[in-house]
Amino acid sequence: MPEPYQITPEGVRLVVRLTPRAERDGIDGIATTPDAGTHLRLRLAAPPVDGAANAALIAFLAKALDLRKSDIHLLAGDRSRVKRLLLAGDGPALARRVAAWITPST
Repeated sequence: MPEPYQITPEGVRLVVRLTPRAERDGIDGIATTPDAGTHLRLRLAAPPVDGAANAALIAFLAKALDLRKSDIHLLAGDRSRVKRLLLAGDGPALARRVAAWITPST
């Protein structure tokens, strides 16, 4: 299965399908759908009101990947469940971090 991220000259592009108003924050795995392609499925407790879910998503990713919030940019999907984000920085290093984070440990 393809990865939900791609290394770019600016860093890493990550595709996320967000489920707001969840009981708890977390990863639901990787999926592929015709409309979103391969994406990371995330759930967050924040509601999709006044940008709260987008802000919570950026904070969640920043904490999980040890990044500054200012290094995470929402490229597309401001009002959609499918979000395309740029994680700015060293692409290969960020890709390794993302891969380690989304891969379940055995």
